[in-house]
Amino acid sequence: MTPSLFSTVIRTASHEQHTEAESSAFMSDLLGGRLGVDAYACYTEQLWFVYRALEGEAPALAGDPVAGPFVRAELLRVAALERDLDHLLGAGWQRRSEPLPATAAYAERVIEVARTWPAGYVAHHYTRYLGDLSGGQVIRGIAERTWGFEREGDGVRFYVFDGIGNPAAFKREYRDRLDALAVDDLEKQRVVDECRTAFALNGAVLADLAAAHPLSA
Repeated sequence: MTPSLFSTVIRTASHEQHTEAESSAFMSDLLGGRLGVDAYACYTEQLWFVYRALEGEAPALAGDPVAGPFVRAELLRVAALERDLDHLLGAGWQRRSEPLPATAAYAERVIEVARTWPAGYVAHHYTRYLGDLSGGQVIRGIAERTWGFEREGDGVRFYVFDGIGNPAAFKREYRDRLDALAVDDLEKQRVVDECRTAFALNGAVLADLAAAHPLSA
C-alpha cells in the first residue's frame, strides 16, 4: 500500500477539531448574524496577538531547513490586521488592547515552539495560514454582507492576500512543502499532535470570546 502523503495525514488527523472550531458557539453566532460588529472586532483583535507571535518569530526561522520553506512574505497578516483594527476600533487601539487568557496562552505556545522546535512552528503556521486561505474567505464574505464593509476593504483586509494571485495553486504548493518536510516519521507524528494542540488553543480562544460576547437573553 502506498503511504499517504503527509499533507493528507495532517489534514485528516485534524479534521474533527477543525470542524469543531468552525461550528463553535462563538463562530456560529458571529457568522449567523446573531452577534454585532463589536464581537467581530474583538475576534480580529485576538487574532492580532496570535499573528504577532507567528510573524515576530518568522525572521529567525527563515534560514531553517524545516521551517524556512514556509516563511513567505506574501502570507504576512499583521499589517493587514492593524489596518482592520484601525477601522474597527479607532486610533490608539493598541494601548487599549489586551489578550484574552486563552489568546495569551496560544501566543505563548507559538513563541515557545518557534524558539525551540521549528517543526512545531510549522504545525501552527499550517493551521493558521491555510485556514485563512480557505475558510477565512467565507468569514470575509459574511462580514462584508453583515456589517457592510467595502469588498476586500478596511475591516476585512486580513482575509485579502494581495500577493497571492492563485490561492488554489498556492495551497497546492504549500501542501507539496508539507509532503517534503525534512523530518522523520516520528517527528511528523509530533507535528500532527501539535496541529491538534493548535486547534485546541484556537478553540479555547473561541470559548473565551463566547463568554465575553454572550447572546442577549
